[in-house]
Amino acid sequence: MVSVSRRKFFGMMGAGAAGAFALSPMQAFLARKAMGQNPVVEGFGSLSPKAPSVVDTRSTPVFDIKGVPLLEIPAGFAYAAFHVTGMNMSDRNLCPSNHDGMAWFAGPRGSHILVQNHEVGPGATYNTGLQKAYDRFDGDGGAGAGAGGTTNIIVDANGRVLRDYVSLSGTIRNCAGGPTPWGSWITCEENTTVPADNPAVTKKHGFNFEVPARGGQRPAVPLEAMGRFNHEAVAVDPATGYVYETEDRGDSCLYRYIPNKPGNLDHGGELQVLKLVNGPQDTRTGVLSLLNQPLSVEWVSLTDNGVNINPDEDILRFDAQALGGAIFARGEGAWAGNGKIYWVCTSGGDQGNGQVWCYDDQTETVTLFVESTDQTALDNPDNITVNPADGSLYLMEDGGGEQFVVGVTPSGGLFKLCRNNINTSEFAGGCFSADGKKFFVNIQSPGITIMLYRTNGQPIIAA
Repeated sequence: MVSVSRRKFFGMMGAGAAGAFALSPMQAFLARKAMGQNPVVEGFGSLSPKAPSVVDTRSTPVFDIKGVPLLEIPAGFAYAAFHVTGMNMSDRNLCPSNHDGMAWFAGPRGSHILVQNHEVGPGATYNTGLQKAYDRFDGDGGAGAGAGGTTNIIVDANGRVLRDYVSLSGTIRNCAGGPTPWGSWITCEENTTVPADNPAVTKKHGFNFEVPARGGQRPAVPLEAMGRFNHEAVAVDPATGYVYETEDRGDSCLYRYIPNKPGNLDHGGELQVLKLVNGPQDTRTGVLSLLNQPLSVEWVSLTDNGVNINPDEDILRFDAQALGGAIFARGEGAWAGNGKIYWVCTSGGDQGNGQVWCYDDQTETVTLFVESTDQTALDNPDNITVNPADGSLYLMEDGGGEQFVVGVTPSGGLFKLCRNNINTSEFAGGCFSADGKKFFVNIQSPGITIMLYRTNGQPIIAA
């Protein structure tokens, strides 16, 4: 286990970011009494269909969004809709499909920069471009497609697109990821294909890649020291630079990467797995009684124990579990906020409706934060984000029916922020502007990006 004395990373950046990260009303969560079901609260009130107030006017053969009530939203809210699959982007590439994980960054002159994943693979109708691609997929069946990757979108304060372009290509199934404190996005491949599996593939997949929020497309370089597995998301602790990684498998682990040079992830580092000291190794079911009870953890080094962190087969989690690594049910979205690391287990819990876990680096404990026992209140959450305005969590559902963005108040209440009004495709990529006034989210299919806001200009804070 790495000692706390190694927690030295962004102290040199000033106390602002770290201080804001540590102080939050979300501390109230940990004082809640254990309960079998998080209570449902009013939040912003009832939802009703509404068309976007601002619409991307570029044509697309996929879905005409003009005048269409894409969402059900509360009274006093409005939204812009843009960056639709099939649109001609600023770089003359077509906007890819399957919009997924995303992060917000401050842009010039009050604009917003979004870095967005596209969860597609070789042969998809709308792929990212080939320029500077990691893998060109020139073999049989690939037809030279650029496959998955990321796009960067710059929008003004009203949600009008100023520029959008391919920022990473040649990867497979870029699902989620996470922002870094130094202004980049870590995008994750939810795929472990190797050339032996698919003749269209020329390189091993199953890695993370770093994408700058500014500066255009750069060559795609796999962050091999972070491990090769079925990646889903990452969360970077701004106080240390440690990177927490989730794995989308039914028997997944939670990993931690400690870079040799904080802020430079491609300079090597140590990969660890989380182990529960006074809890069960398997957390997928039977842990509801532990709700809100901090459990002590250790971090077991995979690197120092000689584990092959880039195996040809998808077996890293088995080696990690043999060293005591805790087992989670489909580790998916992750986010850093309130001085904690949160991550979602989409199919976790006794009902299989989903869980949210929370790691506290100061106390070296893990807490089961939310476990859904009512599918109508919370149905298989996937992506997660934290509202910097009040510390509340926002979960994007990926269940089998209606799809909602579900908020979790600092006191633990669940409420609905918005509903997909056009189909049953999942929400993905939720993220807030730094002031909490703009909430960005994707409808994965047909691939639409949304900017939701209150018409009175106030932060999105539920009473």
